[in-house]
Amino acid sequence: MSLYNTFMDVEANDTYLTLDGHVDLHKYKYLYFSVTLTVYIFIVICNLTIVYVIWMHKNLHEPMYIFIAALLLNSLVFSTNIYPKLISDFLSEKQVISYPACYLQFFLFYFLGASEFSLLAAMAYDRYVSICKPLQYTTIMGKTTVSIYLSLAWLVPACLIAVMVTLSTSIKLCKLSINGILCNNSIYSLHCVGSKVQTVFGAVVLVITLLFPLLFIVFTYSRIFIISYRSSKEVRKKAAQTCLPHLLVLISFSCLCAFDVIIVRLGSNFTKVVRLVMTLQAILYHPLFNPIIYGLKMKEISKQLRRMFNQIKVMN
Repeated sequence: MSLYNTFMDVEANDTYLTLDGHVDLHKYKYLYFSVTLTVYIFIVICNLTIVYVIWMHKNLHEPMYIFIAALLLNSLVFSTNIYPKLISDFLSEKQVISYPACYLQFFLFYFLGASEFSLLAAMAYDRYVSICKPLQYTTIMGKTTVSIYLSLAWLVPACLIAVMVTLSTSIKLCKLSINGILCNNSIYSLHCVGSKVQTVFGAVVLVITLLFPLLFIVFTYSRIFIISYRSSKEVRKKAAQTCLPHLLVLISFSCLCAFDVIIVRLGSNFTKVVRLVMTLQAILYHPLFNPIIYGLKMKEISKQLRRMFNQIKVMN
């Protein structure tokens, strides 16, 4: 059964889930609304600006910058999957979501998360080839190779998470209230019984989409630092300038994943306020962190941004 058919079958049941993770919404709803809307607008502007700069300047049409643009588009879609619904919930009398829409949000949340690890792995390999095999760089990292990496980074996670959703939607519900403000792994707490197939497949997905890319990234950057340490000062400087932003983004995203795991696994041990703060941490700073880091730390992007802002000032 396809993912689309699964969504349509569930939708026929007209099942709605309550998002029960909001705190003092009646008291602070306009504050929540204003802050969240401002953050979302800022996320959209920052990410689109960097993508636009990369798209407009031919000297940035290199694998590293193409992967950065893909990463920022991921952040943009990730935020759009969460923020509009969250913003509307703040002004609604009831914070509910249909069962199909909840699983669609779940699918996009984890598909984009998994693809981000894949993109970071591709970026790590790109830096390895650039620094450790500079004479072979143009041969190894050609347009076809970059296209294959981008396709795999999106298609493999999409297929795996789609299977997870299909397995999950076949399990009967015993609860209709999610202890959170969005549809993440906490949706499994609604099921009447656990599924061994789902648990095993979930572990396989975790290994393929998270553990393997993470180990590859650690191995690749270890090789880069070892080779750079043995090389000239110029090589060490290049490694520091181009690898540091990627490592900062990796650490940021790993914290996001850790927050998500902690919220789901240990959420019952926390108060509602703590769970809300941790959830907001997981969805707020990373989509903002990516464009800020790449805009400030990547020399060529930063230079083009300054030039663009100077032209805007002159025009005004």
